[in-house]
Amino acid sequence: MKKLHKKIPVIIEKTRTGYSAYAEHIDVFTTGKDIHSLHSNLLEALNLAFNDSGFTVTADNLKLRLDLRQFFQYYKVLNSNFLAERIGMNPSLLSQYVRGKKQPSPKQTEKIIRGIQRIGKELSDLTLV
Repeated sequence: MKKLHKKIPVIIEKTRTGYSAYAEHIDVFTTGKDIHSLHSNLLEALNLAFNDSGFTVTADNLKLRLDLRQFFQYYKVLNSNFLAERIGMNPSLLSQYVRGKKQPSPKQTEKIIRGIQRIGKELSDLTLV
């Protein structure tokens, strides 16, 4: 099996029973009770879909898309007021994005993503004593 060398866009949505995911340009759909199980199920489904072509799909091939509201519902540890302060955004504006009352522009979305990634990097570099 050869490793696949492309990104597969995958839309993740919250459901009544957990999460669902579907690959935009491939007939692959799966569900999971949480993001972790959804991720495992997604890799299994994609590998089944690519099996006949001789490719292996890994987590590096996934480009997951999750809207802000779902992101903050799942990652409750990240406070939107804290994030707003860190990225220099009005907290009430970010709160409106998180609640789905307003849609961020592509520029605002990029600013939010960069802020989340910076916080993730900081957390991954920490050592607790």
